[in-house]
Amino acid sequence: MTRQPLHFKNARLIDPVALSETQGELVTQGTAISAIGAQLDTPEGAQVIDCKGKALSPGIIDMQAFALDGAAAAAGGITTVALMPNLDPAVDNAAMVDYVLRLGRDDPDVRVRPMGAATQGLKGEQIAEIGLMQAAGAVAFASGRKAIADSAVMLRLLSYATRFNALIIQHAEDPSLTHDACMTEGELATRLGLNAAPRFAEAMMIERDIRLVAGSGGRYHVAQLTTREGIEVVAQAKKKGVTISAGVTPAHFLLNEMAIQDYRTFAKMSPPLREEMDRRAVLQALADGVIDVITSGHDPHNEEAKRLPFAQAEVGMVGFETLLPCALKLYHEDLLSLPAVMAKLTSKPAELLGLPSGRLEVGAPADLMVFDPDTPWSIRAEKLRSAAKNTPFDELMVQGKVLRTICDGYDSYVAE
Repeated sequence: MTRQPLHFKNARLIDPVALSETQGELVTQGTAISAIGAQLDTPEGAQVIDCKGKALSPGIIDMQAFALDGAAAAAGGITTVALMPNLDPAVDNAAMVDYVLRLGRDDPDVRVRPMGAATQGLKGEQIAEIGLMQAAGAVAFASGRKAIADSAVMLRLLSYATRFNALIIQHAEDPSLTHDACMTEGELATRLGLNAAPRFAEAMMIERDIRLVAGSGGRYHVAQLTTREGIEVVAQAKKKGVTISAGVTPAHFLLNEMAIQDYRTFAKMSPPLREEMDRRAVLQALADGVIDVITSGHDPHNEEAKRLPFAQAEVGMVGFETLLPCALKLYHEDLLSLPAVMAKLTSKPAELLGLPSGRLEVGAPADLMVFDPDTPWSIRAEKLRSAAKNTPFDELMVQGKVLRTICDGYDSYVAE
């Protein structure tokens, strides 16, 4: 089917690569951006979209999602979802990578890019076939919800991955310290009587891995960086030139462990929510560039899986539709400029995953988002398009709404 050209007028163009914004226009032809400028000619047969001064940016690239929901992703301004390998069976071979790609082709609202399992069956014992999975379309290789604990396995993995310039994503917690833990060690955990893990379990794993990265030359990414000690380790490694990057979800820069004080299972995360000082450190790390990307961590669960005793309840939250407004709190609180926030949602994940999107440039994919960064609204779990409603942000006041999402040159979402 031929795609209709699109002509966006009166737009606040947000360039996450140049970290700039200008008033202007943008035209797409087919699947790509064809022109950007102050005043552009309207192509024959084009649909003219008046942005009315609202922001136009690349579509969001979500680098950590555990499930696919194209309609919810599109409503959140997401045009690419990098799907974690935690399927059943795990995505640990080329056939499973192809299966995820076929799932994506059946969902036209969003591009789906599979991540391969770093080890066979995500068991952390034998490295998976990185080369074959990358050739099949895997964009990175992850440990899933549990760290690769065996140092010899991790070293072999990083060394092997260098042959393909493949990115290895680690869930950075020492599993021998976090086994059966459901929150962070401290006064609150003692008061609630819950099994807890020390905060330094994160830094210990990252410190070990940094030595392995230095010895192998591999590319290494911390899926979620959540503690003061972990942040300091990553910051020092970056200063020394180690090839390391890090991400975080909004929960760890908007919430602290007090969100679970009433055994609130919707705030049960992995890694768990931290102390207030850690939350503030995460905000500073985002501002300083120690944390490179913001992800949704989209991990839907039905009510039955969450409304259990805290220790038995599943971890995770839905995150597609709340990702942008939660991230925009960094802009509204003057921690980052609007282009800098968008870079952590678009161009930075694109760079890490080797994707051509995430840019406002002629020739870049026509994956775009029109949004109003200032519209105030209250998140309501029951109004989320996701079938699951497990969000800790229910009733949170936010600013920023997606107005239109364009994926591969087509409208995938238009606000009512």
